[in-house]
Amino acid sequence: MRSTRARRRLDPRNWAGWKPFGIGERKPNNYLELVKAFRSVKGNRRYAWRILTRGTCDGCALGTKGMRDWTMDEIHLCNIRLRLLKLNTMPALDVSALADVSALERMSSAQLRDLGRLPYPMLRRAGEPGFTRIGWDEALDLAAPHLRDPSRFGVYLTSRGVPNENYFAAQKAVRALGSNSVDNAARICHSPSTVALKRAIGAAATTCSYTDWIGSDLIVFIGSNPSNNQPVAMKYLYHAKKAGTKVAMVNAYREPGMEKYWVPSNAESAVFGTKITDYFFGVNVGGDIGFLNGVLKHLIEDDRVDKAWVDARTTGFEEVRRALAGQSWEELEALSGASREQMAELARLLGEARSAVLVWSMGITQHAYGEDNVQAIVNLALARGFVGRDHCGLMPIRGHSGVQGGAEMGAYATGLPGGLPVTEANARRFGELWGFEVPTAPGLTATDMIDAAHAGGLDALVSSGGNFLEVLPDPGYCREALSRLKLRVHIDIVLSSQMLVPCEGPGDGAVLLLPAQTRYEMAGGVTETSTERRIIFSPEVPGPRIGEARPEWQIFTELAARARPELADRLRYAGTAEIRADIERAVPFYAGIAGLAEFGDNVQYGGRHLCPGGRFPTPDGRGRFAPVALPALERPDGAFMVATRRGKQFNSMVHERRDGFNGATREAVLMSPYDADRLGLADGTPVELRSAAGERTFRGRVLRAPLMPGNLQIHWPEGNVLLDPVRRSPDARIPDYNALVTVTRLDP
Repeated sequence: MRSTRARRRLDPRNWAGWKPFGIGERKPNNYLELVKAFRSVKGNRRYAWRILTRGTCDGCALGTKGMRDWTMDEIHLCNIRLRLLKLNTMPALDVSALADVSALERMSSAQLRDLGRLPYPMLRRAGEPGFTRIGWDEALDLAAPHLRDPSRFGVYLTSRGVPNENYFAAQKAVRALGSNSVDNAARICHSPSTVALKRAIGAAATTCSYTDWIGSDLIVFIGSNPSNNQPVAMKYLYHAKKAGTKVAMVNAYREPGMEKYWVPSNAESAVFGTKITDYFFGVNVGGDIGFLNGVLKHLIEDDRVDKAWVDARTTGFEEVRRALAGQSWEELEALSGASREQMAELARLLGEARSAVLVWSMGITQHAYGEDNVQAIVNLALARGFVGRDHCGLMPIRGHSGVQGGAEMGAYATGLPGGLPVTEANARRFGELWGFEVPTAPGLTATDMIDAAHAGGLDALVSSGGNFLEVLPDPGYCREALSRLKLRVHIDIVLSSQMLVPCEGPGDGAVLLLPAQTRYEMAGGVTETSTERRIIFSPEVPGPRIGEARPEWQIFTELAARARPELADRLRYAGTAEIRADIERAVPFYAGIAGLAEFGDNVQYGGRHLCPGGRFPTPDGRGRFAPVALPALERPDGAFMVATRRGKQFNSMVHERRDGFNGATREAVLMSPYDADRLGLADGTPVELRSAAGERTFRGRVLRAPLMPGNLQIHWPEGNVLLDPVRRSPDARIPDYNALVTVTRLDP
């Protein structure tokens, strides 16, 4: 690795170009984002500045404290966080606007958010045109009776800045009510990573730290685009490039932001930009297993497997070797869309690298076979021994600050605190700890809740944040499901479109809106867990407070206390410090969280590396290879595989209609130039995408992009109308956010 002085010198070899600040290049204007953020918080700029400098970021899961972090001593500030400032500082909405929601129903989600913060509990009964203000006692007493039958309600928490304390208190409250039907956004994002990693290496988290990027020989991004989703990470890549690290990308789309990026807070990169990706390997949507299996097949045939490490620290390798011998190169090429030579090139890079970090995201997980996708990545890392040492690791990079902690706090239908499976023994353990009986059967996942509501098998849904109409496949199906419930309780800081769906279930249906506090408003402070397993304290930030908004941990525990008054003394907390102490008792590897109390306090569970020295937290202490079969993907002549992508947005919150990286508007249908020429479709041509059975359609306009032929991309959540709600992975139960479609030209 180069010396620190060498890394600080200017290095034109990594520059994106010689034009100052990339003038004339298509790219986001990071400095304009600062101006927009400054304008958006007019009247609350001092409060906004305190949030930026004294709070732990509630955006992507890198966990910056203020505007700094633990990877390097430099300023860190990204566009995502700037865009969230408005939500965190805006005044209350005028509740009279909710008296009749007919006008609100015509608004976009962005327009609804811009109305302001929810200040008071609001109630809308069946047949009423809108909401009326009620008191907290009336709201809680109305909801509590609907939560007494554990088989008839579900609870969902999104990842939007939700701290560990809220997750933990919510799941404990649901279990006190006799149910495991509590789920969170980790299900929709990285549940296949959780399942596959737990099975393969015994730990459901990234095995390394961000510091391991800098100085690694190789970083491979697979189905991941941090330039859009974790922009602070681009500074780490800048420093990694300066240290000599090579970057490879495996993806269906050659993401412009991963080709070259201008890091705004670093003078050299801000002026000249930085070339990020050194090697690009194009694969079909859904073709990752074919490509990754081919790479491993090459490693084996070329004698590039670290045999000593594999023999000493893993099991199952021979079974994988035999399985790969039975997969022909023709099959692997047909599925992946890549050539045998391209697979050999990545095998060479991995084989020659002394260290490597493998990074993946939702391009890998959001498939009906997402668990197998992750296992294929794990097989590669195990074959080269890239686990448990410096500059090596497996990294399922998280997109939101609340995702990693959500599952680890037990806000999961299939997992208890600490990620323990729902079994009789584990339920008994937590029952003894908490003083009430914990149910022993897994609960309903997020998608199961919608299915149950649609079928009349669910009476009540409590949703903390989120918007099923924008997050899950087939919004029409979700809308019908939501309308059939007797009661919906929406806990949030702003309005969303799902709140406006009336409850038309049997009897007197009702919709309750309960105003929540942001993490910066919570007395006693809160914590989040970053992608690198760092538990970070975020203090309360002095500033204006909104109406009667309450912390979500208090709302959930009070709902349960009123539904089960005999358990009230075991559910209520005096404050967040008491919750952290409860977390430390329940989750041993979160040791130290109870002592976090000041800005900057943090503890990284497991240390810099999990599985140190190749010692895995599995029953036999070994990592587990597993054969990965090729998925049966058939693409009829003339059909395309379409994937849903993110643009200028945070989760489903769209910030701009046009993506600064590629110029795509929200209705864009990204298509390869080869396919566009073959079909005679110029940029801007209106087209209709129709699902294989013909029952789902999406209308948009063609935009040529560096995409693999035979594949398309459209924006999420707009493209969710094409997705089949039945297609889910077998174990993680994650929806498949891809579809087989045909393309038809429309008349202008």
